[in-house]
Amino acid sequence: MTGQKSAIPEGLDSAHPANSDIHLIATPGTAMKVLELISPTAESLGFEIVRIRFGLESGHTLQIMAERPDGTMEIDGCEELSRNLSAMLDVEDPIPGEYMLEVSSPGIARPLTRPKDFERWAGYDSKIELLEPIDGRRRFRGVLHGFQDGEILIEIDIEGMSERQIIGLPFALIGDAKLVLTDELVRESLRRKDGD
Repeated sequence: MTGQKSAIPEGLDSAHPANSDIHLIATPGTAMKVLELISPTAESLGFEIVRIRFGLESGHTLQIMAERPDGTMEIDGCEELSRNLSAMLDVEDPIPGEYMLEVSSPGIARPLTRPKDFERWAGYDSKIELLEPIDGRRRFRGVLHGFQDGEILIEIDIEGMSERQIIGLPFALIGDAKLVLTDELVRESLRRKDGD
């Protein structure tokens, strides 16, 4: 938590700053290889990659979540990106054997994978799981308060304290982070989609 020194897992330390910036977008191995391959094409089409997972659904699905820089993603955008990435992946062949490509938006209860996600969704409930415990705790649920100095700020209940506290969790130690589906989040997602 803020002010505490934590051991950063191997591969996510200061000697590997690129990995620590994108470790929630793609894990080392196939997903990272695909990210490096497709990012230039996705960016040229006006999309940002939010997350890549490989090995889902019987181990043969490549899932790519993407969105526009403003956080939107329409069905036609998914189709456009899917067509372009599918053609590129067929040529480059980064994954041996057959697999299914699934391109989608992050959805409402979306994963949070980049510092800007924690800024953009400040004020909303989230669940965060660490790669290793801090003070014996790995799971946190609370209201996001943004991103500052390499840490995710989250307001949580702490045993023995009468009021909720805002703590900082090192971004490099985050194993998984996502928004919690609430009525307020659904309303805000619809508002943002409509551009109001």
